[in-house]
Amino acid sequence: MSKVSVTGSKRVIDDVIEATYEHHSLHVTDYDERYEGFSPGESLDGAETVNEKLVTVRSLESILDIEGDEVDGARPLGDEELEAELADVRERVNDLNDRRDTLQAEIRDRQEEIDRMEPFADLGIELDLLGGYDSLEVVVGEAKPDAVEATLADADGIETFEVFAGGDVVAIFARPADGAEEGVLQDSLVGVDIALLEVPDADASPGEYVADLEREREVLESDLDEVEAELAAVKEEAAGFLLRAEERLTIEAEKKQAPLSFATTENAFIAEGWVPTETFPELEAAITDAVGEHAEVEELERASFTPDGDHHTEAVADGGAGREAATDGGHAAHGGDDPPVVQNNGSAAGPFELLVQGFGRPKYSEFDPTLLVFLTFPLMFGFMIGDVGYGVLYAAIGAFLYSRYDGTFRELGAVALWAGGFTILFGIYFGIDVFGYHAYQLLPGDIHWPVDGKGLSPADIDWALSFLVASVLFGLVHLNAGHILSFVSNYQQHDLKHALYEGGSWLLILNGAWIWIFSQHLPGPKPDFLFESFSILTFGAVSFAGFPVAVGYAAIAAILLGVVLLAIGEPPELAEVLSPIVNVISYARIMAVLLAKGGMALAVNLLAFGAYIGEGGEGSFHFIFSAEYLEYIRSHPEEYELVFAGITTAFDPASIGLVGIVALVGGIVVAVVGHIVVLALGITSAGIQAVRLEYVEFFGNFYEGGGDAYLPFGYDRQYTADED
Repeated sequence: MSKVSVTGSKRVIDDVIEATYEHHSLHVTDYDERYEGFSPGESLDGAETVNEKLVTVRSLESILDIEGDEVDGARPLGDEELEAELADVRERVNDLNDRRDTLQAEIRDRQEEIDRMEPFADLGIELDLLGGYDSLEVVVGEAKPDAVEATLADADGIETFEVFAGGDVVAIFARPADGAEEGVLQDSLVGVDIALLEVPDADASPGEYVADLEREREVLESDLDEVEAELAAVKEEAAGFLLRAEERLTIEAEKKQAPLSFATTENAFIAEGWVPTETFPELEAAITDAVGEHAEVEELERASFTPDGDHHTEAVADGGAGREAATDGGHAAHGGDDPPVVQNNGSAAGPFELLVQGFGRPKYSEFDPTLLVFLTFPLMFGFMIGDVGYGVLYAAIGAFLYSRYDGTFRELGAVALWAGGFTILFGIYFGIDVFGYHAYQLLPGDIHWPVDGKGLSPADIDWALSFLVASVLFGLVHLNAGHILSFVSNYQQHDLKHALYEGGSWLLILNGAWIWIFSQHLPGPKPDFLFESFSILTFGAVSFAGFPVAVGYAAIAAILLGVVLLAIGEPPELAEVLSPIVNVISYARIMAVLLAKGGMALAVNLLAFGAYIGEGGEGSFHFIFSAEYLEYIRSHPEEYELVFAGITTAFDPASIGLVGIVALVGGIVVAVVGHIVVLALGITSAGIQAVRLEYVEFFGNFYEGGGDAYLPFGYDRQYTADED
């Protein structure tokens, strides 16, 4: 990226903006008031009018619910056509919209009146009989008649009363006792759960009044349908024009508001920004062709920045393209903003930019970790779920999002497709696991799958410990990649000394610590599974008894050297000297989620279909699936340990009829709902844990983020074309 300055007379500012906009390469940076005598610019004449029209167009699009796919092609839109057609469409749409609002308000009023009157229609008493008495008090409300009668029977201020009920509504007529105060009836009902209703003022009977209101509502709804049809016709007719008008006005508004980012005086302006270095000559030529010598285009610097923010720039001598770059490493005289960033990771890894940007877009100087996230996130997610059934569903959800949406949802769909694919692969690795069931058992012949399980049953506990070691080894490789990137970045931006202090020290501590852990030096506190897991994971191909004692001593020396380098270069970071061990152990969460999700799927199947453990309780879990097989298991307790009979298998429909059918349906519901819950929790647990390992443990070693997206001044036309 090259930092560019465009300086010129205000008389040509319109032409410069036009040329720059059409070239569509300059990422304009806001003026930060660093030049004495300059102030931020003001919008060009007519900006307010253009913005008002743009607001009008977008309001009309909102009213008509225009989405953007209603245009058959791009064509020019002139000023006269824009003015005339916009006025016509605005008048028609606003008139129809006002009529629609009025009709909707009247329909709401009618419905509210119907809702208010229906209780009285249920009551069946004429409205004029519910008030106007000298010697009686009347209350109408929603309450239970028995509770009202019991309360009034004990009321001192009521001489006699009568309660009429209709639906949930009661009408209470009461004669107050001599000397009772006005309102005694309502006071007497204080302890009753009653919602008082106001008696409407209407001449007709409640039933007739409700019927009249419903007829009026139907007429209004018919009128509303006609208005909606007229609006739909206007939408079909005007959608293309409004989309062209919005695009045309958006372009005009951006041009007229561009000086807000410039530095200006009464007669001159300065605009600065970034362009890809290879496009600078073309930009310079475009502006020169437009205004000649009335503006000067200068390439200020070709900058590269260290992660700590120091500006080590290549200042371009004399300005302009094709000049020799000065590489003195000095500070630039103009500006202090970082170059914007263009991320281009291809169609496969590109969607994973979404995950990286969730942490922060890479700075111009930083390594873009998108490719590494693409390589590691689906791997971690797939291993933690490891089920063909769930993987197919994740991939199906991803395919739906990818094919139906654009933007963020499309990118999420692509991520889900990759995650689902790796979930399927690891599901096959774990014994063709399909919703927790080892489907390899359905294959013909007596097949022994090399991976006995996920470590959930007594027979495969060694696999659980081996997956713990595999998770730690993956974390070790992952963190090494992060520290190596830190080392390379510091070497490129500074020198070997900085690289050793800031990257090499951590590499020595990290690898020294874990090589010592996997060595035979002080073997007592080290569990055997640390070494035995290598043979299990490689199906006996690799036998590892630990690194020799001499290697263990060398590892200790590496740790000490790393600590010394860290103390010299970054003394405050000595407080985190144990983080290489802690961060690697953090990857044990991969194994933990694997066991948790596998255990949840096992629990769902166990509840629905029942399960037993073979080899007298020392083998693996097996599901029962049928009442006949359940009886067989129960009749051989010395061979099988029954864990749970299962909802679908404990009650045989063939022998106990309806109860068995209900149990069968209930068990199926438990299985379906349970696996849906596991599917959802897989996203929130495996997904979040994988992202956390990327953000915290991995990015924390080399990546800061905080870069700006490259947003060139200009517009990619979709609905309009130049009038020439």
